[in-house]
Amino acid sequence: MPGSVNVAITHRVFSQVLAFFGEGFVVDANPAEESWPAEVWLRKMGVADAVITFMPDCFTENILELCPKLRLISCALKGYDNFDIAACVRKGITVTVVEDLLTVPTAELAVGLTIALARNLMAGDQRVRSESFRGWRPVLYGSGLAGSSVGLIGMGRVGRAIAERLNPFGCTIRYWDRNRLTPESEARLGLIPAGWEELLAGSQYVILALPLTAETKHLINRETLRLMRLGAYLINPARGSLVDEAAVADALGSGHLGGYAADVFEFEDWARPDRPSAVSPVLREEAGCTVFTPHLGSAVRDVRLAIELQAAQNVLDFFSGKEPRGIVKPEC
Repeated sequence: MPGSVNVAITHRVFSQVLAFFGEGFVVDANPAEESWPAEVWLRKMGVADAVITFMPDCFTENILELCPKLRLISCALKGYDNFDIAACVRKGITVTVVEDLLTVPTAELAVGLTIALARNLMAGDQRVRSESFRGWRPVLYGSGLAGSSVGLIGMGRVGRAIAERLNPFGCTIRYWDRNRLTPESEARLGLIPAGWEELLAGSQYVILALPLTAETKHLINRETLRLMRLGAYLINPARGSLVDEAAVADALGSGHLGGYAADVFEFEDWARPDRPSAVSPVLREEAGCTVFTPHLGSAVRDVRLAIELQAAQNVLDFFSGKEPRGIVKPEC
């Protein structure tokens, strides 16, 4: 490997990741929880040969123009909607993601959000912490998963993992995806294929498991929310912009939607030029029928370490002439 390779790491990582790089690499790692200020971030990208990047980062064609040395973007994540892959290809920049380490923790959180929402865990916690709590009273009755109807939208790795974890609850699980699974896979996962309107109208719980694309942006909107059964619960562990948060807030306010749980929010989708600057204030006010978590889908310590180590390994492989794992191909 001729010369040294300048590697920027945009967010704080485990010490094991920093120790991963040896001679021939000059590593500039952000030690803080928050992102570098924009001017600092751009200055560091301007001299980097490779970058290990995270959810809050965004690479558009205009930004790539300011990164003349950049050859590799190693993403410590799975969803790459904040990265202009076509522009990277045109500029000869390889982009890699960590494809398979996020599936299980995201599926686990999806089930946890569903239970927390339907069983009023947030309201129950607040009740116990209040001075008025005097023990059990016949309030906060919710809904269970046993015998319920669940609709899964998206049947990739995460969708299948969610189905596997829901099956022991005795749910009837319908799914919608543009690519139907094989009959053998449907039987193994206990899944029933359904049409779009059928799934929305017939599901007590609707769980999103899709990537964010131009086609899936605001897939859940005012029209689709009206198709959902009265009092249904919507759970979003995937991407914020799959839903129109303003429409969800209105559906909660009217009582048509029974509850909304989310680990992701529209303002996080940095590649959207029209993204909001924060979570909808109206949505935040619906505290009695919402459960929100701050992107905890991958926040499992050993999983995060494995993700960061794989992103670092991709850098080492790339600059040693090996093909790194998880190379993103441009969509046709």
